[in-house]
Amino acid sequence: MTNDDIKAEARAILDALAFTPFDNCRLLSREFDDISNYPGLYAVRHCREGLLYIGKSKNLRDRFRAGHKAFLWSWLARYDPNEVRIAIFELERITRLGVLFELETLILQATKPPYNVSIPREKQ
Repeated sequence: MTNDDIKAEARAILDALAFTPFDNCRLLSREFDDISNYPGLYAVRHCREGLLYIGKSKNLRDRFRAGHKAFLWSWLARYDPNEVRIAIFELERITRLGVLFELETLILQATKPPYNVSIPREKQ
């Protein structure tokens, strides 16, 4: 996969995460049973504020069920749960290990969501 291929894929994923109608995004729950165990990227979105957080995982369901829950619930508690949803872009496979990181980096650099603490720097 070339750098241009990764950038094109990052743009398509960002469009999917950002422009999926809010009503089509997944409701927040503390179970996450409806989230697959595929690798992918996800966006926590607010109905009016837009993108709040973008992340990646090798296993989306485990990401939300495990340690990420404490992080999520600590700042999501301030929001009305009806106003926050999760957009998910599943990847059935990753052709090479760094692709998921590279995709997330490009998307974070383009969007700068407020709850992403630090934005990874572009690889030289």
